[in-house]
Amino acid sequence: MRRVLLLLPTSTYKTASFLSAAANLGLEIVVASEETSTLAAKNPEGLLTLDFNSPASAACAVADFAGGRPLDAVIPVDEVTAVIAAHIADSLGLPQNPIAGAEAARNKYLMRESLRRAGLPVPRYWHFTPDDDLHELANTLSYPCVVKPVSLSTSRGVIRADDPAGFVAAVARINSILTLPHVKKRGGAAARELLAEEFIPGVEIAIEALLDDEHLEILTIFDKPDPLNGPFFEETIYVTPSRLPERVQDQASEATLSAARAMGLVRGPIHAELRINDRGPWVVEVAARCIGGLCSRSLRFNRGLSLEEIVLMHAAGLDTSGIRRETLAAGVMMIPIPRAGTLRAVTGLDEARTLPGIEDIVITAHITQEIAPPPEGSSYLGFIFSRAATPGEVEMALRQAHAQLSFEIEPAEAQSASGQTTSLRSRTR
Repeated sequence: MRRVLLLLPTSTYKTASFLSAAANLGLEIVVASEETSTLAAKNPEGLLTLDFNSPASAACAVADFAGGRPLDAVIPVDEVTAVIAAHIADSLGLPQNPIAGAEAARNKYLMRESLRRAGLPVPRYWHFTPDDDLHELANTLSYPCVVKPVSLSTSRGVIRADDPAGFVAAVARINSILTLPHVKKRGGAAARELLAEEFIPGVEIAIEALLDDEHLEILTIFDKPDPLNGPFFEETIYVTPSRLPERVQDQASEATLSAARAMGLVRGPIHAELRINDRGPWVVEVAARCIGGLCSRSLRFNRGLSLEEIVLMHAAGLDTSGIRRETLAAGVMMIPIPRAGTLRAVTGLDEARTLPGIEDIVITAHITQEIAPPPEGSSYLGFIFSRAATPGEVEMALRQAHAQLSFEIEPAEAQSASGQTTSLRSRTR
């Protein structure tokens, strides 16, 4: 039985999916997290606590742990744990991405530098911190531009600026996020680094793939039918198969492989975001992980495999040849948060779930939870899943189901001096 180490942050949505996949494959799993589990004392061989803010110390801890019972693979689920996995694999001699490649996949500036040095298409970009002379820098940029932290994900802190005043305002807003204690801790040395890059027009797609040295196995390509033009960049709908011409899809796949090579990535899951315009494909970013959230539930493959099962099989050295996505079209909507506040109620679920083409709706935000949209927020209200004969039918089903849902969100400003609250009903469309 192969023994696999799963690096699962406590905040991830993917714990259940990976544990179920491991059970289906008959793999022995060791789970490592940044917080001690209440069950750790009862299962010392299966649960580890690691310092996710120190990859080197995490690697040492795993090396000590694995001394008696060797591991066959280490699997990360996000950008932070991808770097930790690279350090662990390096110390144990396991196949994994090199440390420099994992760092480039986590850090947007390092990624851009890697692509530029390889001669790949990149927008003009500027690397800076909020402590630099922003007014001077603002007058040297090209507009419109996109300002983003180099170390955050899920569109958090990503803002479009159309002029110098907008740039300065965007940096101030992003800086308020970067000063949060948990953000500073997660970002480490790069926590206050920012990137401004020329806005890339065009349609956006996402690619899910497996990388094995010089070969990139495309698992699926998602269209993103909602335009992502700013000022913020909250993602909503993913639909597969892509409706782009096959020639364009091939170009996007080739661009993803070229970017992965330039960054030094050699193995494991790839989640890539690209923009397509009349100048061809432009890589927005390449992550050394599979798709985030619960979005992988929209994918089914032959032999009844899930995306997590495929990732585990590939990491454990099991045969993944001949894997193909099902023939039905599929998609997911990450339900957007319309405004900041406290979630008080959700209605319309029963009606939405009975619509043709709707497979499931999962509300991940809990009642009384404080929520916020990007650029400050980094989560969603939940996920809507659809499966139908064509991508167009999938997209329509997702939009119709979303239109049935209502979320009652109490804004913070509704709190009166007497302690009474006025709830405002928000219909997310």
